Amino acid sequence: MAAALEEARIAGAAGEIPVGAIVLGPDGEVLARGRNARAHGVDPTAHAEVIAIREAATQLGDRFLDGCTLVVTLEPCTMCAGVILAARVPRVVFGAWDEKAGAVGSVYDLLRDGRLPHPVPEVVSGVMAAECAAVLTEFFAERR
Repeated sequence: MAAALEEARIAGAAGEIPVGAIVLGPDGEVLARGRNARAHGVDPTAHAEVIAIREAATQLGDRFLDGCTLVVTLEPCTMCAGVILAARVPRVVFGAWDEKAGAVGSVYDLLRDGRLPHPVPEVVSGVMAAECAAVLTEFFAERR
């Protein structure tokens, strides 16, 4: 989570909403990194998770991230949950809950929705939650 937090801080310093993500390969090493880049990339899909998953798929040469772990500072939204399922990420670890748009347990729980035809990933929530939430809180406090 510390590596994902570093990505979040870099995003925040660039004026992006400070969310960071990493993908750990099957060996536990950092395979890919991502941070929000929606504003500067003029891309509504440039969420940290999507960027990290795209990079990991490129590194592996496979659209499925078998054996990998996605670590992200904020609970994924519905779009990101869909990408996680499409990439068959078997494990998701996140920090802060997103009570407005979270799709992994707070508002929705898409990853564990048994109606979907995807393998259900393991979800670990609340890892370094206070630190992850603080980065977001500080970012928005500076803009108000």
